[in-house]
Amino acid sequence: MNSPFKGLQPEAMWRYFYEICQIPRPSKKEEKIAAYLVDFGKQHGLETIVDETGNILIRKPATAGMENRKSVVLQSHIDMVCEKNSDTLHDFDNDPIQPYIDGEWVKARGTTLGADDGIGVATQLALLESKDIQHGPIECLFTVDEETGLTGAFGLKPDLLQSSILLNLDSEDEGEVFIGCAGGIDTLISLNYSKVPVGAGQNGMIVKVTGLKGGHSGDDINKGLGNANKILNRILWEGTRRFELRLSKFDGGNLRNAIAREAFAIITVPGRLQKDFEAFVAEKFQKIRHEFKVTEPGLNIQVKAHELPDYLMDMATQEKLLNALYACPHGVMAMSADIPNFVETSTNLASVKTRDNQIEITTSQRSSVESSKYDIANMVVAVFSLAGAKSKHSDGYPGWTPNPNSEVLEITRSAYQKLFEVEPKVLAIHAGLECGLIGEKYPEMDMVSYGPTIKGAHSPDERLQIDTAVKFWDLTLEILRNIPEA
Repeated sequence: MNSPFKGLQPEAMWRYFYEICQIPRPSKKEEKIAAYLVDFGKQHGLETIVDETGNILIRKPATAGMENRKSVVLQSHIDMVCEKNSDTLHDFDNDPIQPYIDGEWVKARGTTLGADDGIGVATQLALLESKDIQHGPIECLFTVDEETGLTGAFGLKPDLLQSSILLNLDSEDEGEVFIGCAGGIDTLISLNYSKVPVGAGQNGMIVKVTGLKGGHSGDDINKGLGNANKILNRILWEGTRRFELRLSKFDGGNLRNAIAREAFAIITVPGRLQKDFEAFVAEKFQKIRHEFKVTEPGLNIQVKAHELPDYLMDMATQEKLLNALYACPHGVMAMSADIPNFVETSTNLASVKTRDNQIEITTSQRSSVESSKYDIANMVVAVFSLAGAKSKHSDGYPGWTPNPNSEVLEITRSAYQKLFEVEPKVLAIHAGLECGLIGEKYPEMDMVSYGPTIKGAHSPDERLQIDTAVKFWDLTLEILRNIPEA
């Protein structure tokens, strides 16, 4: 294989990460990577279990002299977020990811890299393969569909795991150890509309918002990033009032847990107002670009001529939709009073899609306070109720309550200090980790979450910092060496 990682250490971790990149693994379509993992377990003579949900558990006995240590489960998810640049041709169901090295980073060509959480999976496989790494009894749990519903963690049975300690390998900032996370819920909105004919004297146009960074709707929600849906809606809302703009299609964002990077609308304006509208968009672009000059230097807003659409959205629904999208909250709603610089509650206007006679809007809410999670979700419902839309909530998932007296936290902290001569930061994360659901099934499980540095997760800008992946590996081995006897 023409791996770009040849020569990088540890060899086994990078080898397995490259192999994983060759296997398509979209959320809810993990059959190929699951088959690969089952075959791996059989080839290495390890006990391998596939549960009813599709999660895979591989057990490995302790190395000589470590048999009496407490058993540890290492956990990651096998699916990945599938996002690509609009000019990239890639079939996530069939095509391999194309990783490459750019200085200190591993990146992918035009797509998400899948280091979230492929590097965790690769670390587990390298550990399971090893003959010379010291550890007590270990279990490696590979969960499915983490990115679009935490399905694997939801379906985990409370009698599958035998371990009392869990290492979650799905965090994205090296030097930080997480002991708590936010709970989350999705709020899904649908609004019906009628198709009406295009009037005489109208010109077709397309307005596009591109070049935004996107990012994780939990981890990156406090970074001042632009939301393409909100930016596009500002233009459409004002354009309706000043230029008789009529809307045919609104398409923005894709994934519930990603901040919308791109959005476009197919519209009409009267021919006599086209030049004025184009000038308005150019002026608006300059003002919005100034607002985001620090956080979104790549922002671009374009308006071009487009063929006339076959139909328009009825004017009453257009007004309701644009008003509701303008009023819909997005971003940080509250900061924690207990943990410095920690987002407590947020909401994400993830996607807006015009389907046949219906607009579908996806939002997601997060909070480390359960009552606040439902409060902000209900706020979103209230906004769209005023527009006559129907709303429903997903089942949601619980948060993970921090335990500052955790034994495995102290082991991890000591291991990090020994290896790198500096204290790690101990934090909670404003994102959904499977630890919350696993802790609900295994209330006595002692857990920490950590990982290498991954930037731009859930976007084609995703990149993995090479030296932090090595530190991640070294830390995992040091933790395992220091697990106490049962």
